[in-house]
Amino acid sequence: MIRARRGPCIVCCVRRYFSAFPDGPPGFGLLLLRVVTALTAMVYGVARLGGTAGATLEAGGAALSIAAGAAVLVGIFTPGTALTLAAALAWLWFPFRADTLPSDMRMAVLTIANAVAIALLGPGAFSVDARLFGRREIVISRQPRP
Repeated sequence: MIRARRGPCIVCCVRRYFSAFPDGPPGFGLLLLRVVTALTAMVYGVARLGGTAGATLEAGGAALSIAAGAAVLVGIFTPGTALTLAAALAWLWFPFRADTLPSDMRMAVLTIANAVAIALLGPGAFSVDARLFGRREIVISRQPRP
């Protein structure tokens, strides 16, 4: 019998990338990394959104930075949202402008590197991904069903 192969579901994709959602000190480290990266991106996105008078591409990049930062903050679909966040930050920060200072560039590089690290390391146990896609304990009772 030949069965049609379906594409991977989102549960399989997230579970395939992360075999464990670490808790304890490694989980708190990932939570701290997610919080700092997401808040930095969201604050910068809000600042850029307030400063755009008519630049629709820059406003779109700022809105994407805010949305992806919020998703990384709670840890939902972490690999994709963290890479989206890194791309949005690169879009906003790296077209060299006259108002950009070198210290902003260092902050941009570190924030983008943190977003890529989050995408590669995973969300940790303190995230929505862990609640949705984490390992479950299945208890099989020895009592027969009535």
